[in-house]
Amino acid sequence: MAAVSPTTAGLLSSRRKYRANAQTSQMSQSQINHILKANEYSFSVNGYDGRNVNSVLRFDSNLLASNSPTEDRRSVATCLQSRCMLFGVFDGHAGHACAQAVSERLFYYIAVSLLPLKILEDIEDAVENERPVFPMLQWHKHPNDYVSTVAGKIYFNSLRTYWQELIDLAEEDDKDIQAALVNAFKRLDNDLSLEAQVDFGDPFSHFTPLRVALSGCTACIAHVDGPDLRVANLGDSRAVLGVQEEDGSWSALTITNDHNAQNPDELQRIQSEHPVWEKKSVVKHDRLLGLLMPFRAFGDIKFKWSSELLSRVCETRTETLSGNEYAKILPPNYHTPPYLIAEPEVTHHKLRPQDKFLVLATDGLWELMHRQSVIQVIGEHLTGIHLQKPLSGLSFTLGKMHRLLLERKAQVLTALEDENSATHLIRHALGSDDFGTVEPRRLSKMLNLPKELARMYRDDITIIVIHLNSPVIEANHKANIAEDA
Repeated sequence: MAAVSPTTAGLLSSRRKYRANAQTSQMSQSQINHILKANEYSFSVNGYDGRNVNSVLRFDSNLLASNSPTEDRRSVATCLQSRCMLFGVFDGHAGHACAQAVSERLFYYIAVSLLPLKILEDIEDAVENERPVFPMLQWHKHPNDYVSTVAGKIYFNSLRTYWQELIDLAEEDDKDIQAALVNAFKRLDNDLSLEAQVDFGDPFSHFTPLRVALSGCTACIAHVDGPDLRVANLGDSRAVLGVQEEDGSWSALTITNDHNAQNPDELQRIQSEHPVWEKKSVVKHDRLLGLLMPFRAFGDIKFKWSSELLSRVCETRTETLSGNEYAKILPPNYHTPPYLIAEPEVTHHKLRPQDKFLVLATDGLWELMHRQSVIQVIGEHLTGIHLQKPLSGLSFTLGKMHRLLLERKAQVLTALEDENSATHLIRHALGSDDFGTVEPRRLSKMLNLPKELARMYRDDITIIVIHLNSPVIEANHKANIAEDA
């Protein structure tokens, strides 16, 4: 018999213990709700006078960890200069450091990219003369959302250099929002790379610039400004719009494209950027160089830097890397970097009265639910109309049918408990059966998985549901029609 590694033996032991415990213990409804609601957050949007003339009515968000600690992050903020809103989900890999840094920094880069020249000059003057600076963003954070203060000065200096360069360029104030979003993503990623090349000390911190840049993250950002929705996507998180048709039914409109091997256009892009002789190695087993699933991401310098730069930096910073990390620093078949980019794909959508909500979520949700099911669950939750699959007497005994009817009754009660749409969606993603019903036993098992096993069954799940303000959007829509007439 082949020898079993300690890690494998540990997992097998954990599985046996879990099976034994799972047969005897099922979580109560209050225990389930405690876990599901621990990180939920909701915010209603109001203007200065208490009226809401924003296209966003409110948003619900939630995060359920699988990794320990979770590698997902979320961010929501209002731009105080323009009153537009920014929403983002971030899916980290090779650790949480990059996702944490990007979730804190990207919105500032976007805000700076969009600010008028005069405002940038006023900010620089205030910083130069040590006067208070008017905040750019109003953050909407859950108390559990971690904020790193370790590298705050480094982050600020890089951001200041960016706005100083924008001042020197003295471009027109009529901003191209799509270009601004692209520039913000690329500039932040460039700053992550530059910061990683400098030794700032404190090698044991989780948020040293080198540690941040060696890990990576995807990002899916929604910028909502009046009737204009723009989504900047980098990687394999998704944005899907919930559309209510005239007959009251729900349909899903996907705003983003996945940047992975399942996207033929993205696969073609990657292969066209490298020599023909690399075709078999640049994407192997549907992964970049056989290692990385997303084809676009922040950080991940070992897919971007030259082999010489990687070797030089890592050889002089061995205290930051474990021996195993250092041994794996250079990917196989690493011939013509960069292989990975941080340029987002930006999609513009003019909001319509039938557009009711937007779902931003990391791939942990989409691996468990089809986009149409996601929209259906939220739409039914909002309207209270449940279009469940009919029961067939031919495939059920009377006892089974009775049990299923009782479960559906319980589901209605559960829906009333979930005021937060993101929480309701996670409940369905983990516990739904083939008939669209949340099965308490299944949900209990998925939430009760030991930490060392949870990642084998599901990924971290982060969701933001943006509820759109239909009366405001309809008024804008009518105004645009009148202008075009």
